[in-house]
Amino acid sequence: MIRVMREQDLDSAVAIWLTASIKAHSFVAEEFWQSQQQNMRDVYLPHSESWVYEDNGHILGFISYYEGSIPAIFVDPQSQSNGIGTQLLDTVKNQYEQLTLTVYAENEKTHQFYLRHGFSDVGKCICEHTGQKQLEMRWIRA
Repeated sequence: MIRVMREQDLDSAVAIWLTASIKAHSFVAEEFWQSQQQNMRDVYLPHSESWVYEDNGHILGFISYYEGSIPAIFVDPQSQSNGIGTQLLDTVKNQYEQLTLTVYAENEKTHQFYLRHGFSDVGKCICEHTGQKQLEMRWIRA
């Protein structure tokens, strides 16, 4: 079930974000992700509209929306490849006409996920926090 994120979901969401980030971004030092946990919990998530995927009382993934962009979509690594990310993404796509996001260029699996879901590459940039190359992507409702 997908529902709006509640304050009591924050710790679960941050735990998912951390484990999924470390797994998907081996090219970024694990210490960076560790150092960002408090900001994710206290700044980023509370300032975004977010939804969680919950199954039998367990949060398995979440997506966030902020000012036209998707700054976060993460699924617990043990639950990946089961359609949860697609369902979360569809939840946001059903509410907005246009979305943008960035994905690390080295994260080819996630880049392909977004391409399959109708996003297209529109530019390149450097992540101000990690110095890594990112691809800027956009989706527009047909």
